[in-house]
Amino acid sequence: METFDPKKNEKVKKVTGFFKKSGFLAVLVIAVPLILLNSAYNIEEQEQAVLTTLGKPGAVTEPGLHFKLPFVQQVQKVNTTIQGFALGYDLADNESEEIDSLMITKDYNFVNVDFFVEYKVADPVKAVYASEDPVLILQNISRSCIRTVIGSYDVDAVLTTGKNEIQSTVKEMVMEKLQQHDVGLTVVNVTIQDSEPPTNEVMEAFKAVETAKQGKETAINNANKYRNEKLPAATAQTDKILQEAESGKAQRVNEANGDVAQFNAMYAEYIKNPEVTRKRMFYEAMEDVLPGMKVIIDGTDQTSTILPLDSFVTENQNGASENVTENAGEEN
Repeated sequence: METFDPKKNEKVKKVTGFFKKSGFLAVLVIAVPLILLNSAYNIEEQEQAVLTTLGKPGAVTEPGLHFKLPFVQQVQKVNTTIQGFALGYDLADNESEEIDSLMITKDYNFVNVDFFVEYKVADPVKAVYASEDPVLILQNISRSCIRTVIGSYDVDAVLTTGKNEIQSTVKEMVMEKLQQHDVGLTVVNVTIQDSEPPTNEVMEAFKAVETAKQGKETAINNANKYRNEKLPAATAQTDKILQEAESGKAQRVNEANGDVAQFNAMYAEYIKNPEVTRKRMFYEAMEDVLPGMKVIIDGTDQTSTILPLDSFVTENQNGASENVTENAGEEN
């Protein structure tokens, strides 16, 4: 039978106490860093955080290092960059997905239209807690709005001229629906990536229409260019003609006024001495007329036909000149 040894029992107690203290210190050494690490979190520039304290969420929007109460507060980070998703095609291989792309237009034609919707988080708390999957809600809203808008346009507008208006209308409608659901997201942009008829024959026909429209625009641009080139010259020619007409008008008016003044002056002299004025006017007229006339005086007192004597006179003069020339040659 073993006897009780007080000294040995005391040693056992000391060893046991040492291990208990060492274990407690080890737990502290391990637990304290973990607690400190769990108390700090960092928010990047393009992030926001939702800090939940005993079930009550709050937004943390400032980037940088932040602290929380361990085991009491929880943090969920939210990406606030612009993100997007495709409707009507697969982003991975760009293959069409007719379940989303095939739609019917106002004039009962089928078209394949591909959209790309860009969005970002506007309220991180609502984006985390307002719904289970806010992006899925946005996708469903976008599908509904796109089909509604496409159904209000004819096929020509969807494929050619109405794309910008359709994009704007879809964006406004989606934003209005999002405000009603209030899931913490906002739409940045809605873009039509591609729109085409569902068959190759119709596609080729619409391509021909688009080519014809482009040709029309080219012809109009060329016509406007030609007009802009010719219009200044035509305007200058018109101005020249108008100026010449105004000049001629002024000249004619001045001449008419001068004739009127001359006539009035002559008439004033005529009133004073009618007989003298008549004779003077007659003599002045004769001075202008007679130098250009050839007068033949016939003393037979008989009326006879006056022949064109100029030709005979000219011939006689030429003949006399030739005779003189011949005689001079013979003498030599």
